[in-house]
Formats: sequence, structure tokens, C-alpha cells
Amino acid sequence: MVTPPRTQAAERAVRALRAAPVPAALIVLVALSGVVLGRVYADPLPTRLMAGAAVGSVLVSVAARRLPSWLVAPLSVAALTGWTLLSLRLAAAHAALPGGLGEVAADAARNAIPRLLTAMIPVEPAPDTVLVPVVAAWLAGLTAAEVALRAGRVLLGYLPPALLYAGALYVVGPNADPAIGPTVLFAAVAAAGLATPARRDGPAPDPVAGLTPAVRAAVRLRLVAASAAGLAVVVALAALLAPVVAAQVDERPVDPRRYVEPPRVESLDENPLIRISGWALNPDQRLLDVRTVAGAGDGGSPRIRLAVLSDYDGVTWRVGATYRNAGRILPAAEPAPDAATDEVRQEITVGDLTGRLLPAVPTPREVTGARVAYDPATGTLIRPEGLTPGLRYEVSSVRERPDANLLPTANVPAGDEVARVLRVADGAPEPVRRLATQLAESNGAPYARADAIATFLAEHYRVTADAPSGHAYPNLAFFLFGPRNGGGQRGTSEQFAAAFAVLGRLAGLPTRVVVGFEPKGDGPVRAADAYAWPEVLFDGVGWVPFDPMPRPDEEPRPVEEDFRPQPEDPPPSEVPAPTEEPSVTPPAAAPAPGRADGGLGTPVLVAGGVGGLALLVGAVLAALYAARRRLTRSRLDAADPGERVAGAWRELTDALRLAGHPAGPDLAAAEVAERARRTLAEARAARSGEDAAAPTHRPGDGAAAPTDRPGDSAAVGGPDEAAVDELAALLNQAGFAPGSVTPEQAERAARLSQGFGDALRSARSRWGRLLWTVHPGPLRWRR
Repeated sequence: MVTPPRTQAAERAVRALRAAPVPAALIVLVALSGVVLGRVYADPLPTRLMAGAAVGSVLVSVAARRLPSWLVAPLSVAALTGWTLLSLRLAAAHAALPGGLGEVAADAARNAIPRLLTAMIPVEPAPDTVLVPVVAAWLAGLTAAEVALRAGRVLLGYLPPALLYAGALYVVGPNADPAIGPTVLFAAVAAAGLATPARRDGPAPDPVAGLTPAVRAAVRLRLVAASAAGLAVVVALAALLAPVVAAQVDERPVDPRRYVEPPRVESLDENPLIRISGWALNPDQRLLDVRTVAGAGDGGSPRIRLAVLSDYDGVTWRVGATYRNAGRILPAAEPAPDAATDEVRQEITVGDLTGRLLPAVPTPREVTGARVAYDPATGTLIRPEGLTPGLRYEVSSVRERPDANLLPTANVPAGDEVARVLRVADGAPEPVRRLATQLAESNGAPYARADAIATFLAEHYRVTADAPSGHAYPNLAFFLFGPRNGGGQRGTSEQFAAAFAVLGRLAGLPTRVVVGFEPKGDGPVRAADAYAWPEVLFDGVGWVPFDPMPRPDEEPRPVEEDFRPQPEDPPPSEVPAPTEEPSVTPPAAAPAPGRADGGLGTPVLVAGGVGGLALLVGAVLAALYAARRRLTRSRLDAADPGERVAGAWRELTDALRLAGHPAGPDLAAAEVAERARRTLAEARAARSGEDAAAPTHRPGDGAAAPTDRPGDSAAVGGPDEAAVDELAALLNQAGFAPGSVTPEQAERAARLSQGFGDALRSARSRWGRLLWTVHPGPLRWRR
């Protein structure tokens, strides 16, 4: 009997409907993984792409069901390649990434897994963040379809979608709400697929048909026993695992991102504060080019921020940020309630700026033209690949301007949340602590304290471009209290910002240091525009910048005028001597010739005047000698070995100047050492010539030889020329490697400088040696 065509079409439709539930269930199970994973994305594009991968992989297996099994995998992989390329193109267009499809695909293949696990939540769909989910969804659908449809093992075919679903839950971790709805739907769809009867072409065969009654009874008994044992195992596992699973319901899931190292800055960028002095010495270096697209407004050219430094260990300030790969749109932070905000959009082209830190006006919200990583805590950016000349990107930022009327009454936060920006490292110098206490005691409100610190620094210190880099405790102490004629009380914005931040923390203010640029407008941003400034955190206001830099037209006052702790009782050496001189009553005598009755004679007046003048000259010489000795001791007995080396070098340059061979301030240490060697050689040659012309002492003569006088041995011996080079090397070590000079090296430098000065002084005449000792020049010469 021939079946009519209409009946055959109906039977095929019925068979198709009977076969559809399992493929549909597999598609839904794989697509639900995309729904769960899509909760951490900023756009539903990854969910749609994973759903498309689920549909495509299962339908390819269904269409190729009657083909040989070895042919299905190549066909499915070819389809996977096409869908993946389409997904990458859609993601690249969504993220506005430049470059061709091949370049985008290669970059995504190299960096897909690390970028997915280090990306900031919410993750922006990009080629590297959608590649792994799309490929995983397709492979899970292919494997499930082949096992469930071709092999007929539906329950085993659920394993790939279940593993994909569990992996999606793990990747999401604690970064989204619990996926209760998708999980219940996953279980329901899986149960519906299992409940659908499998398609059979005829009645089910009886497994025991044709067996003898005894064998048939034994087989049925074994089947019942096996079923009972399986049921018992399932019940036991449910009883054992149910409490464990129930206990994990309220537990916070593990975030896999904590096992992956996020992008980090280079060592050069970990403390960009030390680059300020280098930029100051090369002010014309072109670092950036800036063009304001929109939003500058009446606020003028905004500051461009490079880095925020929150950690200080007493030696250096560090960034200490955690950067996460971000897309074009950055997470938005709520501004202060009463702060005025405006949007600033700039196009920035990188010039000679190096490193990974990416400059932007605070706080960035959108970046196009460059792949970035972002730290929400500080609002700073890096480019993981590093900056390259010619890199051009556009950044849109929300600039906040706090309400100045709220600052005088604003408080500062406290507690564990701000402990990082309140921490004061051990070893803060006592004078720095006293200065912070003095400024805090006079100003109770937090803003008044911050303003007092900024005013004190602006009024007492000088800005110089050639100040050496350094902001460790010893550097800050020398900057705050060092002698003006010895290089103290002057620095770049590095020292001003670091000193403000440390004094602020000692006064109870949460502070940090910011490094950036202050451009004059659109156009090139040069090294002279590099700048560091401190910020203070206020409740309800946020981070407020302060300016401790002095005004260009103001002459700084000496620190001693406003900060010098007065002792209650003067030390014994400072007790003033009695001003009245004991009077001596002259004995009665006859008036001398030429003297009026009751008056002093002319010889007595002349003698008294000469004696008084001699006493005055002696007092002046003694005071000069004591002052010179005190200056030398302050230089060579400093607490810091580096400062002692610098003091020894100043003793050497003073000796050159006293010898009539001054070294100009533009000479390097090696050039000064060369001049010192020549001066020492000339002095020794002159001393040797005088000794050769003098009479020779013969045995038996009662008088001493003219050459036997104090100091000649020093002129003949003394330091050699190599000692001057050694002292210059120690000076360079102290200047370019702060903290590396040992106390033994400092003692060696002191001995070398003293020996050099003694050698030059002893080569002079007796009166020349006396004048050398009391010459007032070293007391007034500027350094």
C-alpha cells in the first residue's frame, strides 16, 4: 500500500515536532549561560551573540544528523569561524575600535582571557571580551547536540551546557545579583527535555524476550536490584549534599579576578613625582598637544591630571592604584551634592611623554582612540601597551568645582576607609612634627589648618628649577629647615606638594599628592607646565586642591621669623655677660705735666684708645674665628651623611675661593676637582721654591731653620690629587643617589676637605694663615 504524499508530509511534521524538544532545550540551556554572563556587561550584545552561537551550533548538528559523524565537526567549525568573525566585527563597531578585522581578531585572540578577567565591571562589549563567551557557547552547543541527538544520551548531553552555565556563574562571582530566575528556568527546561519521549520507529523491543522463564526472572531481578541501588545512592547523595548546598546559598561567591594580576604601571610611573625636577631642567620639551573640543567654559584651561599618589612610606610617594581594563565608557561616580560640574572634551596627542599613565582632565567618563585601564578610586587612566609618540585619543571628563562656601565649616573623614591617606610613616623628623603641631594649634577647623600650611609654605620658601629631586623625610627636613645659604628652603613643586601632604597628615588631614600639567591653553604642553599639587579630602565636598607655591613677586621670609621654639631659660652659653667693667681707683699722685687738675693726661687717653681699639679688633677676630668654626662644625657634623658630604664640598670650594681660585657655579663637580688639583699643585710648587731659597740649617747652629715652622709639614704632605677626585665622586653619589652615602664615607669626605684646606692655608705666609682663619667671606658667600 502506497502512503499518500499528504500523509507522508504529515508524518514528517509529526516526527519533526517529536524531535524538536531536545534541540530546543539545548539551545535554551546554552542561551541561559549568556543571560547569566551578560549581567556583568554594560550592553546586551554578548547575550545576543551567545544566543546566536547556541542556535547555530545546534542547528548545524541537526541539519547534518544524517551525515557521517566525522564530517559534522569540520562543518560546525567552519560555521563557528564565520559567526565569530561576525561577532568580532559587531563588537569592534560597538566599541569604536580602529583597525581592520584581521588586526582586531589577532589582538582579541592574544588577550581575550586576561582582559576578560581583569576588565572593569560593568564590562564593555569589545572583541576581546566577547570572543571567549561566543566560542565557548558554540562548542558547548555542538558537543551537547552530538551526544544528545546522535548518540541518544540526552542526560549526558546536558553536561556541556551545565558546565558552561556553572562557568558563567563563577566568572560573574559577586559582581551581580543572584541568578535565581535563570537557574530555575535552566532546571525546568532540562526536565522538560528529559520528559519528552524519544522518537522510535516501532514498538520498543522487550529486552528479555526469547529467554527461558528462569533466565527472564533472574534478569528482571537484577534490573530491580540495580534500580533500587541507584535510587539509594541518589537519596544518600541528596541527604549528604543538600545541607552543604543550602549552607552556600547565603555565602558570597569567590571573585576569580582576585587570582589574576591586573595591568600595572611601570616603575617609572609608580612615582612620577620624581620626574618633576627633570622636566624643570628641560622646560621646552614638548610632552603633549591638547585641543579642547568642547566645555572649557569660563573656568579657564583645566588642569590635566597624570597620576594620584596616595601611599607614602617616609621615602617616596607611590601611586598604589589597581587598574582594570575598561572600555570606551567608564563607570560614573556621583559628584559632591553641591559641586558645580561641567563637561570637558579634549583631543590629546602624545609627544615626548613616556610610560603608561594617560593624561586626562579629572574625572574621565569616556575615552576613544586608545584602549585604557581605569582605577575608579583615583579616577586615573593607563594605557597597558604604553604611550607612543603620535598617539591621539579623545577624552570626555566631568570637571567638578566644589562650593567654596562649604569649606570653612567642612569636616574631614576618619576611620578605616581613609586610613590610607591619613597614614604617617615612622621616622618623621621632630622639627617637622613641631611645625605641624604649631600650625594645627593655631587653626582649629580642618580647612583653616590646610590653608595655614599652604600659606606658611608660600610665604617662607622659594621655587627654583635646579633643586635636586627628593621627598624622603631627610629631604623634606632639609627643604623646610636647611640653611638658605646651603641649599635649604628652596625646591620645585615636588617638595612643596610633598611637604604640604606630610604636614597635613601630621595635622590630622587626609591628603594625597597629584602630578599633572597646567597648560596655558590649547596647543603644546611642555615640560615647564608639569606641576605637582596637594589635595585634602573633606566630608560632603570631596578632594579639594591647594596651592602652596609662593607668588612670583614676593620675597620669602626666613623660617626662623615664624618658627623657632623659644626655650624657657637660655642655655649657659647664651647668658649675657655683665656689661659693667670693674673700676680701678687710681692711687693718688701728683698731676702729670700737660694734665689739668682732675683730668686724664694725653698719654693715658692715647693708651686707653689704642688698648680699646686692640680689644675691639681682638673681639671681632675672635667672633669671626668662632663663627667660622661653628660653620665648619655645622657642615661636617650634620646628622645625614649626604649633608655632611655636601658640607665637606662647600669647605673645599671656600678654600679655593680663599686661595684666589674661585669655582664658578656653572662648573660640574669633576671640573671643580680639576681646578682644585691645579691649585694644590701650584701651592706646593710655591712652597717648595721658598724652602729652596731659604738658608739651610746646619748642625750646631743655635737657631732653628727658617723652614721649621708650623704648617710646613702639611704643605709638603697633605692630600694628594686623587683625594679631590674621591671627594667629587662622593658628592655625585650623595646628589644622584640620596641615602646611599654611609657614615664612614661622610667621615672620609670631612677628612679630605679639611686636609685640602690645611694644605692651601699652610702654603701662605704667617699673616696669610691668620687672615685665612678669620676671613668673613665663607659666612656671607651664597651657595
